[in-house]
Amino acid sequence: MSSKDPLCTQKRWHSTLMLVLLILSGSTFISYGQSVPYPPTGKLVDAGGHLLHIHVMGKGKPVVVFENGSGDFSFIWDLVQPEVSETVTTVSYDRAGYAWSEAGPLPRSGRQIAYELHTALRNAGISGPYILVGQSYGGFLVRSFARFYKNEIAGVVLVDALNEDSRIIINNKPMRIREWAKGEHAPEPQNKTKQNSTPDTPQVVKLDTTIEPPLNKLSVNDQKMQIWAQSQPAYRKAGGNEMNWSPEDVADMYANKGKPEYMLDNIPLVVLSRGNGGYSGLADSAVLESERIQLQRDLAHLSTNSKIIFDNNSGHNIHLDDPALVIDAIRQVIGAYKTDSRL
Repeated sequence: MSSKDPLCTQKRWHSTLMLVLLILSGSTFISYGQSVPYPPTGKLVDAGGHLLHIHVMGKGKPVVVFENGSGDFSFIWDLVQPEVSETVTTVSYDRAGYAWSEAGPLPRSGRQIAYELHTALRNAGISGPYILVGQSYGGFLVRSFARFYKNEIAGVVLVDALNEDSRIIINNKPMRIREWAKGEHAPEPQNKTKQNSTPDTPQVVKLDTTIEPPLNKLSVNDQKMQIWAQSQPAYRKAGGNEMNWSPEDVADMYANKGKPEYMLDNIPLVVLSRGNGGYSGLADSAVLESERIQLQRDLAHLSTNSKIIFDNNSGHNIHLDDPALVIDAIRQVIGAYKTDSRL
């Protein structure tokens, strides 16, 4: 999740959970289905019957793969990816329905998203080992990827990722994401076929010009692409579908907490967490902050080779507020993997 402070970001998560399609606001921009005003920064690759946009930089192994937070696009990593790519191959991408990527099959479960990313990487000729970097909701997604493709994983960096037992603030009330689960189980991954594809219907797109801090730390061109990408109906639908399903994945992780297949064994893991949870002014703020810190420390227990770093210079979006720390964490994981050493 990108642009808002922790409490507002949590409200955004809740509103998206409740709505699959959000009402767009702003001035008329373009008609969906017309030519894209911004060319892809990378290339489009088959991910199982639909195309995903992946942006590849650098060369060498291991391959660092970035997973975005809720509602974010591949260029959210533009303050981090170029520097990391100086020594290894890096991949940022847009999930199905985001920016230049085509919509994918439903439901948008962590299993489905991991399958599509793995398929796209394979079809692009980008083999592991992979170091997965996931921010916020992306933390859940990289853990899903690691669960199903563990033998291809060289390391993990969690960037202010949520714990499966984390509480978010809704109308000044702490609530756990897993509490919204309906007990549904994700089907096996699907490829998109003509039978389950719905043709895009041209429609008027209204421009959402909102650029909230810390998105304003991105380049001017990135901010223009952000406005275009966040205005697309396909993005709104995809993000809504992801958030509508996410409580099921979170509840599954909670129910299977500690089981070997849900752990990272001794894979190098760095957990980055903001220094302050943003609970000031709320009832039980001290309790909430203490719980948040403990749950972040709990994430470090996913691997027997891990470390946790609290960043007092950052909010939820450490990759925008303090990109140097994220770059350093990735380099530490790369080093631990290459030297087969402890962090």
